[in-house]
Amino acid sequence: MATLQGQLTTFTIPEKNNHFEIGSVIKKYLFHWPLFLICFLIFMPLAFYYAKTTPPYYEIKASLLIKDDKKNQDKQVSALHEIDLINSAKVIENEIEILKSRKLITSVVEDLNLWISYQTKDEYKTIDLYETSPVKFVSIKQNESFENQVFKVTIVNEKTFDLLMKDGRLKRYNFNQAYTDVVGNWKLEPFKNFKKNFGKTVIISVTNPEIVATQYQRDIDASLSNKLSSTVVLTVNDRIAERGKAILNGLLTNYNLGTTNEKDKDLKNTIDFLDKKIAELAGDLGTSEKGIENFKSSKGLTDISMQSKVSLENLQANDNKLNEANIQLDIINRIDTYVNSAQNSDKVPSANGITDDGLASLIEKLSKLQLEYQQLAANTPETSPEFDPINRQIKTTRSSIKESVKNIKASLQSKRDRFQSLGSNFETSIKNIPTQEREYINIKREQSSKESLYTYYLQKREEASANYAAILTDDKIIDQAYAGLPKGGGKIAYACAMLLALALPTGLIYGRTLLGNKILKTTDISHIIDNQIIAEIPLGPSKKTIAVSDKFSTPTSEQFRALRTRLHYLHKDREKGRVTLVTSSIPGEGKSFISANLSISLAYTERKVIILELDMRKPKIADAFSLPNEQLGLSDYFLGNVAIDAIIQQSSITSNLDVISSGTLILNPSELLERKELRILITELRKIYDDIIIDSPPVHLVPDATIVSPLTDVCLYVIRQGFTNKTELVFLNTLLEQNQLLNTNIVFNGLKKQKYGYGYS
Repeated sequence: MATLQGQLTTFTIPEKNNHFEIGSVIKKYLFHWPLFLICFLIFMPLAFYYAKTTPPYYEIKASLLIKDDKKNQDKQVSALHEIDLINSAKVIENEIEILKSRKLITSVVEDLNLWISYQTKDEYKTIDLYETSPVKFVSIKQNESFENQVFKVTIVNEKTFDLLMKDGRLKRYNFNQAYTDVVGNWKLEPFKNFKKNFGKTVIISVTNPEIVATQYQRDIDASLSNKLSSTVVLTVNDRIAERGKAILNGLLTNYNLGTTNEKDKDLKNTIDFLDKKIAELAGDLGTSEKGIENFKSSKGLTDISMQSKVSLENLQANDNKLNEANIQLDIINRIDTYVNSAQNSDKVPSANGITDDGLASLIEKLSKLQLEYQQLAANTPETSPEFDPINRQIKTTRSSIKESVKNIKASLQSKRDRFQSLGSNFETSIKNIPTQEREYINIKREQSSKESLYTYYLQKREEASANYAAILTDDKIIDQAYAGLPKGGGKIAYACAMLLALALPTGLIYGRTLLGNKILKTTDISHIIDNQIIAEIPLGPSKKTIAVSDKFSTPTSEQFRALRTRLHYLHKDREKGRVTLVTSSIPGEGKSFISANLSISLAYTERKVIILELDMRKPKIADAFSLPNEQLGLSDYFLGNVAIDAIIQQSSITSNLDVISSGTLILNPSELLERKELRILITELRKIYDDIIIDSPPVHLVPDATIVSPLTDVCLYVIRQGFTNKTELVFLNTLLEQNQLLNTNIVFNGLKKQKYGYGYS
């Protein structure tokens, strides 16, 4: 690497270099600093505006532990299930649907008056007042058909306010006075800090609670904390943290209240049923016991015989079994009535009083299906095809229950008939007992049967009372609603703006580089071919071909001086008869520019130099040196029409530089180059001149350069920044591999000052 004062630094790259050049990358991007500045000036004001007009929002969360009966199968069977309580096994997914149900969310919306919002405006944004509004909208009677109404209220004084009408007029109203419009019957009351807000305008938006509930139904998320847990996490985003927390806490409260009320209602109904039965039996028992006492007293009966006692015990035991069969038949009959009904919304009776495990399992399955049906029906029209799968399952389960009930019912009826038959036999056996004892046995038997039923119902009443006294929801609130750190707002806006101001220009520059097929920097060359870059010629301010002068110094002329020095080493310190071929891939890359200025630079060092205009199709050298085009030249010599001395012209720049122009235009110059005259010409010129510079046509268009190459010592291959395609390097690499161009070195031409982030300064 060589660095000259005021010159471009040139690099010799002997082999491919694939490492990441951080310095050149930074330099490339820094060159485009105006683009970064423009993006910064665009995005930062937008971020400022966003930060001023958009308040941050909060993510509010709450968690609820739902005790899933499906995961707790070992629960103790209660008396309520044995009587007729609904099977309450619940599925977590169903509870999530309940938490997000329209009914539950609507109750929260109405409890918290979320359908009424209060706002005011400052210079930049709308501010939600929520609990800090100086006025309060009170709905006396709501019109259910309205959707939305906005009131712009300006507080005038303690008694009045102005309301902006649709036609732009202000109409004055009184506080605490009822008014009627599309919303319904309402009034406006003074509220917090009322007297400090005279002249302030409050925007009151009143929306139908059903519409607000629908919006929150979309906004509130309920999901399991993980697949193995029954903890449900509720999430909602809100601009006001306190409002978001109130919504989730209200949702949890109403959910638990609904669960408790449902259980409370079922327990109360069951206790009322038991109390009624117990009261009836208590009255009957009192009458029976008094009847026994009266009978003994009137008949003078103190005791009965052993035979009568045995008969009485047998009758009582048989009656107890008959009562048990009748109770089970009663439960079976209620199940039978249910499964034969057409309604899916009826409560499913429990089968816990039945000893058949198969029927109990079917009842539990039907209960779960019924619960799913009810949850789906809460938010979906019953005509929806979504009901088809669950309706099929319910129908199949009902059919199985019917068959099972039929079999169990037949078995229980058989038992009942057998016990009734035994009872008749026992009754026949006591006919031989004395009349007084027989009458006593019948009275005692009736009393004993009622006492057995009374004891049974009393026991169940005690169990139900204990459950009623301790009734609590199975579900436990793990975390009340809490708000995280604010999201969005100024910090995020400025960070995003800064990121965009950096990322967008970077992406554009990188995309341009990635998609562009032009050679922009030396690494684009060295990544494809191994040949060294012998010079980097900057683009001059002038479009003139001649850029080198002995009267002044420019970055371009200094680079040609550096190229002149390196050419000396390429020719291995040879002083006379050096032949240098200059070519390129396509027209416009600057090969004639390089040929002309390199020749001049060499001539300024008192070397005898001649330049051959071998590009006979589009000659430019003669014009560059202001020589006449009609002068005989190379084509004329090759055709044998003229001698060598006749075609040599002296340039007007220096006496050390001569020129041989292309000569008369011909159709196929390539054929002339293959004649012996070219070899003879170069051989003769080697004897006379120190340097022979050959300006050859572009090698990708015509083969002239490859024909001349064996007669030369060094080849300078010109590549122009931002002009030459990378595909041309692939073509060049093929020529080099086939040895069609010998001793080839790269001249990187036309480097624009800092364009593409690569150049000279």
